[in-house]
Amino acid sequence: MSVERKPFVEPRMLVDEVSRALEESGKVDFVTYVPDGEPTLDSNLGAEIRLLKLELWVDIAVLTNASLLWRRDVRLDLSGADLVSLKVDAASKGAWRRINRPHPSLDFDAVIRGLREFASEYTGAIITETMLVRGVNDDPTELRGIADIIASISPMRAYIMIPTRPPAEPWVKGADAEALALLHEELRSRGVSAELLTTDEPPPPASPRDPVRYILSTTLVHPLRLDYAKMLIRQAGLDPDRVIEELVLRGDVKVIEYRGEAFLIRRPPSAHQ
Repeated sequence: MSVERKPFVEPRMLVDEVSRALEESGKVDFVTYVPDGEPTLDSNLGAEIRLLKLELWVDIAVLTNASLLWRRDVRLDLSGADLVSLKVDAASKGAWRRINRPHPSLDFDAVIRGLREFASEYTGAIITETMLVRGVNDDPTELRGIADIIASISPMRAYIMIPTRPPAEPWVKGADAEALALLHEELRSRGVSAELLTTDEPPPPASPRDPVRYILSTTLVHPLRLDYAKMLIRQAGLDPDRVIEELVLRGDVKVIEYRGEAFLIRRPPSAHQ
């Protein structure tokens, strides 16, 4: 865990890789930062965004947990993006620490102030994402507090979610329909456009030229349904069972089950032989 910003990638290299990816995929709605970690920890973020927009003429979206928005340099770096997605999972310090498990040095009140300050300065589109976990942030008082925070930043849309991929802890369960409906109604009563995201994600829209690279890069960020991975491998003319078996034997991924579905997840470096 860290709250110290530092360079993670050289901007020129990142732009060249994105350029190659765009040549393969064609037109996209957004080039989106969805990294393995928190994107605002990258001190080159602002330079990367400026270079991507200048050379590739693309819209940029950034998904952030909002924990560093109390820093002026972070808000300035994000100002160049066209859309920013902010995580708002709790209205109390206790729920925030349990569901987000932040760095000990972070202060909940400072995070919320930073979130509101960013929203007051930013000229692009803001959306919010709220993950409801049973027994953690789904009681009525917490839900009304979350709605108050979200309403105070006036997002274009607020997304309400439950875990649909394997969570970090086995005890995690999604909130029930009553809690989802309550938050949805509390947001709507405050003039916020809200949408429930509680179904499984759709399959990838296009077939990558290198399905193995796609699988490894995707599972670095989040679990991938096994049937989707096999579909991509099959579309590339390869044997999906053999390819998956090789990835598992190499220690790159492992197969787990969640909510009756099989998923591929990346094995941590310490698990590699």
